[in-house]
Amino acid sequence: MADQETLLLDAADPAPVRVLRPHGGSEFLLTADHAGRAIPRRLGDLGLPESELSRHIAWDIGIAGVTERLSKLLDATAVLQAYSRLVIDCNRRPDWDSSIPTISEHTAIPGNHGLSDEQREARRRAIFAPYHERIAALIEARSAATHPTVLVAMHSFTPVFKGEHRAVEIGILYNRDRRLAGIVLDLLRAGGGIVVGDNAPYAITDDSDYTVPNHAERRGLPHVEIEIRQDLIAEPAGQHAWAQRVADLLLAAAVRLHAA
Repeated sequence: MADQETLLLDAADPAPVRVLRPHGGSEFLLTADHAGRAIPRRLGDLGLPESELSRHIAWDIGIAGVTERLSKLLDATAVLQAYSRLVIDCNRRPDWDSSIPTISEHTAIPGNHGLSDEQREARRRAIFAPYHERIAALIEARSAATHPTVLVAMHSFTPVFKGEHRAVEIGILYNRDRRLAGIVLDLLRAGGGIVVGDNAPYAITDDSDYTVPNHAERRGLPHVEIEIRQDLIAEPAGQHAWAQRVADLLLAAAVRLHAA
């Protein structure tokens, strides 16, 4: 049987994972599960118009730009996913229904209906697996070199979801381990001027997330997930401003974390 990866991706498709500063000196390791909105050529447009493929249902608007700038500011390694979460969501376990959604918000995804086990596996092998294998390999190499790792999962969220307007500007997410998230929340609240979400607009759980539970919690690594509202980072100016804000925040938080 032909390799499932070669059935899905061809030479004209982008690589599923992009790594910035693989030898960065920072203890921070940045991930961006939903940084891209590419679709393999063999899947066409999944039956959707461009107006839908440019929306938040397809990717985390603005987070690639923020993560790229944050990587530079911190000299931090960053791992970014190139493909749309409508093809396969790299922050969901592949055996979950939400891994390859048939509907997102109110939008049906025709190209995801009626997939065979082989078609689902092709997406996992070609896109999901290389991304997470690269994250795991980087963490293991850093550990072997006694290079500490603090994982920061970067995401963005839509200002309006199913008709609900969200006032939160930045959300700080965590599950069992609140070490770093608690410090970040304290720093944000002390600074004032920003509407902060404590596990809002989302919370990390074992049933809704993959990256933090699998790569950070399982290894006991300090971590935090950061969600930034998309209207604040849709343009380069906002991406620059929020990258600087998050860089300052993480550096201050690391000092407190290591002093604890």
